[in-house]
Amino acid sequence: MNMEELARLAGVSKGAVSLALNGKPGVGQETRERILRLARESGYTGHSKGKGKTAAAEANATTLRFLVFTNAGLVHEEYYQQPFFRELIHHIEERCRMGGYRLMFSAIEEKHYEQGIRTIMEEPTSGVILLGTSLESSRIADIADKLPGLIVLDTCFDALPVHFVEINNYMGAYQAGTYLTGHGHRRIGYIASEERIHNFEERQRGFMAAMAEAQVEIPRSSLLAVPPTLFSSQGPLRDKLQHLKDSGQPFPTAFFCECDYIAISTIKALGELGFSIPEDVSVIGFDNINESLIVTPELTTVHVEKERMAAWAVDLFTSSLGVPPVVSTKIKVDTLFIARSSCRRLEPVTDL
Repeated sequence: MNMEELARLAGVSKGAVSLALNGKPGVGQETRERILRLARESGYTGHSKGKGKTAAAEANATTLRFLVFTNAGLVHEEYYQQPFFRELIHHIEERCRMGGYRLMFSAIEEKHYEQGIRTIMEEPTSGVILLGTSLESSRIADIADKLPGLIVLDTCFDALPVHFVEINNYMGAYQAGTYLTGHGHRRIGYIASEERIHNFEERQRGFMAAMAEAQVEIPRSSLLAVPPTLFSSQGPLRDKLQHLKDSGQPFPTAFFCECDYIAISTIKALGELGFSIPEDVSVIGFDNINESLIVTPELTTVHVEKERMAAWAVDLFTSSLGVPPVVSTKIKVDTLFIARSSCRRLEPVTDL
């Protein structure tokens, strides 16, 4: 049986069969299970006679699992289509390919946590990288108890004896704050995510440290919070900016946004309210997703080394093969500030 025949038997496309057999996202869980069941029943191995790896060789290959709990905070069911996660996954795939490792994907809905973890435990792999972006400390601790040698990506809890690879969120937001104050901005607004996670808390802490050093106080009216997704935040954000504009208080000359999704929405919302970017208001984001180069003007942002984060995560897995470490490792990857067109330097003025 070839892939085309298996696809016809399962009533799906060849692309869906490929995604399911390779453990990649992009196909529903029920469809994935049906394809895998039919493949087992039909003896399908995915290779023609005399070509490629045998089924036994494939089974014995070193396999790394990328584990995601969906519908938990920022991580949606189609997380692999969200720009930040899409780029991160690409780099993990590339690092595994370079090392000769097989990478499989497992997505579990948060509401099916217990059942999902049991399934993962029954299908052991050589290692697990967990996307921890929206997960709390207690949840990660429970997963680590069940999956020894776990590597957690995109968050960190110092008290847990678990491998973590995270962004230096504090540093990135501090860089953004010092850039604004260094460019003459004193009326500064802060646009946060309504959903609070470790990364955002650290960004707020770093930005406020920069404000304190420059003796800049952000008034409560200029502290806004919106949903952290690109499309859903624009309407609520526009309403809040309109209210701030109508309040009679001096409008901020710059906004720092906790992620690029919010920053892009901010640029669009400010434009709809008649503001010109950056002539009237400067905007800074965080993450440096590919879309930050598409928006007009191009977004000033904090670059996150997604490729380096992916490399550290896979390398921690590699270093643990055969020799489990006695102690865990926590890695913090620094950021790089990227100045583009959405910010400008203010001319020196007298007291505003």
